[in-house]
Amino acid sequence: MNVWYEQAQARLKEEYKAVAGQKESAMKSAVRDALLEFCRQNEEFAQAVVQGGSFKDCMAAVAKGVGGSISDLEAYRRAASFYFEGAKVNFSMTIQMEPAAIEPDRGILLDLSDFF
Repeated sequence: MNVWYEQAQARLKEEYKAVAGQKESAMKSAVRDALLEFCRQNEEFAQAVVQGGSFKDCMAAVAKGVGGSISDLEAYRRAASFYFEGAKVNFSMTIQMEPAAIEPDRGILLDLSDFF
């Protein structure tokens, strides 16, 4: 881990407690975790979190104008943009119904006609 990540982690952990408000409180855990993952991925982003505004202000910016709901992706985008203007957040989802369908080389395929 890099020094910036450790500082960002400590800062977000400490400032987490100061977040108030119904919407902010409902989102703060998931947003903090996403920000930590972004900090882990990119040292420059971690530095921006350390040197940027407070997590309380970040969560206020995320919740601004939110009606009854906001998507996770939009919340993470707003949080990332709060610390690093112009930051983009990409999201990828996959579904795995059966392990063999995703990894066809796993397991053994037997043809019972080989035994006759």
